[in-house]
Order: sequence, then C-alpha cells, then structure tokens
Amino acid sequence: MAALQQTTVDSLKRSESQLASHWQADLEASGATRNLKADDIRQQTTEFLRLLISVLEKRSTHNITTAEWDEIRQFLEKLSQQRAIAGQDSQQTASFIFALKGPVFAQLQAQYADQPALLAEQLWEISQLLDVLGMHTIRTYQKSREAVIKRQQEELLELSTPVVKLWEGVLALPMIGTLDSQRTQVVMESLLQRIVDTGSEIAIIDITGVPTVDTLVAQHLLKTVTAIRLMGADCIISGVRPQIAQTIVHLGLDLQGVVTKANLADALALALRRLGVTVTKAV
Repeated sequence: MAALQQTTVDSLKRSESQLASHWQADLEASGATRNLKADDIRQQTTEFLRLLISVLEKRSTHNITTAEWDEIRQFLEKLSQQRAIAGQDSQQTASFIFALKGPVFAQLQAQYADQPALLAEQLWEISQLLDVLGMHTIRTYQKSREAVIKRQQEELLELSTPVVKLWEGVLALPMIGTLDSQRTQVVMESLLQRIVDTGSEIAIIDITGVPTVDTLVAQHLLKTVTAIRLMGADCIISGVRPQIAQTIVHLGLDLQGVVTKANLADALALALRRLGVTVTKAV
C-alpha cells in the first residue's frame, strides 16, 4: 500500500476537531454508541484520531504489525476488550472504525475537488488503511468475547457443581443437568479437593437432577467414584430413580461395588450409620 500524500495528512490534521465531531455524530446515528457513555465515546474518538494522525505524519508504512503502530493496536485491543465485556456486539465494535470513513471521505473530497484522479487514489489508500484497522478490531473483539464466554462457562460449571458439607465427615455433590467430560473433570477436581480440605470419609453424589443416564454418563460417574476411593474416601450415589435404574439395566452397565440409594436422605442415613452416628428424634 502506498503512503498517503502529505497534503492528505495535513488536511486531516487541520480538521481533526471537526472530524471527531462528525465521527461521533455518525456513531450515534448508527446505534454504535448504545449503552455507552457520551464522554467515553468523545475521549476514544479524539484519542484515536490523535494517534492515527501522529503515525501518518511520520510517513510510516501501512503495515500495522510494525512497532510504529503499537500504540494504535494497543488502543484498539483495549477498546475491543471493553466492548466485549460491556456486552457490545461485533458490529457495534467494528463500527467504531468504519464510521470514520464518512467524515474522512468528505474532508478529502473537499480537499481534492479539482483533482479527481488524486482524490480517487487517496480515498482508496485511506479506505484500505481503515479496513485493516477495522479487521484488527474485529479479530481482537472475537478473542475477547471468546475469553468472556469461556470464563462464564467455567463459572457456571463451578456454580452447578457445589460441594456441600452435610455432616462432619460427609460431603454431598448435588448434580443438575447433563454430565459431559468437561463437567466431570470440574466435578472430580472440586470434590477431591474438598475431601482433602475437610478430611471427609464419605462423599455422596446426588443425581436426582440429572435427566438421563447413558453409557457415557455412567462412565463419568464410575471415574469419579474411582478417584474418590483413591483418595481414601467412600462414595454413595443417590437419586437413582426407577427410570434410571431400568436404563442402567438395559444398557448392561456394571455398577457393582457402587452403593446406590433412591434419594439423598437415604444416602445420608447410610453415611451416618457407617460413621457410627445415631440420629434420634427429640421428644
């Protein structure tokens, strides 16, 4: 990409304040400022124009991966991350750059009104540059959004697998929803860590909230039971409903050696008996 004419750069610098004002108006008109503070938009547009014109004045290459473009890349990356966290979509985020084309094109048309060939050349150059910056913004936004989604998924997994201390030496893990490999790993890690932290002897896995049990789910449960036993604790699976019991039988799954109970109350009663604890009703 050829460098912009010095006349173009000078024209942009002279009209910097006007460009920022028109840019902000276009952003607002397009809906790209929705849920964003006006002061933040004003600061961001002003700062970006200052950085952009500063780089162009140095007659820098338009390869934005070079060190000369570090500040602008960092600015756009920070902006994209903020927009992703704020819940802005990719179109709103990309519009921050693409909405600048209108004011810049209008300025260049006025500057080169009597030089159509040069106008076309300069419009093409600035358009390509803004496209590259816009694509960088989108790529950064996507990475930031993926990071936000991954963190939320991890938080949801942790929230959906709470380890509860029912009694001294007895832990319970009520499970709700479908079991998969990733969730099983989280379950195993959190439960084993709590066994170590509390020195519990018995862990109850309650699957009342698990809608279906197939071969894969049963394998995940067996892996968890095995890991618990390796930690020196015992495991009881509760919440085995008639439908789940029939499914396990039809699938021919081997749950020998695994103690199961119909509900959490029965599992807790068994755990207490194993610990030698007797619970009596107060008179």
